[in-house]
Amino acid sequence: MSKEVIMQFVGYTVKPLGREYTFMVREPPIEPREFTIAIANEAFTERRLRFQDGPDICSAKLRRELLNGANLSPESHFDLSNAELADYHASHSAPRRSAFSRRTTARPDNS
Repeated sequence: MSKEVIMQFVGYTVKPLGREYTFMVREPPIEPREFTIAIANEAFTERRLRFQDGPDICSAKLRRELLNGANLSPESHFDLSNAELADYHASHSAPRRSAFSRRTTARPDNS
């Protein structure tokens, strides 16, 4: 993937088995190419992924595919794997706090 690549999120379509996220990739002098990435409904219903995270995880998947395969066909379709979902979840989850930890708050200085 060259430095001049522009990836644009076009939208998503709800299908019976999941959601398909569409991206347009522009890389001069090549004609614009359309890519779709599918996420199974189970990823959302089992709360492994939030709806608002769909474009972000699909964008990361497409960026990896473009970096790994310079000769992708003009129109390509990818499915998000369970391993990719787990990696995304692990890298975007806030660390758990113990039940006894305190939040630090700024206290006014009464001097």
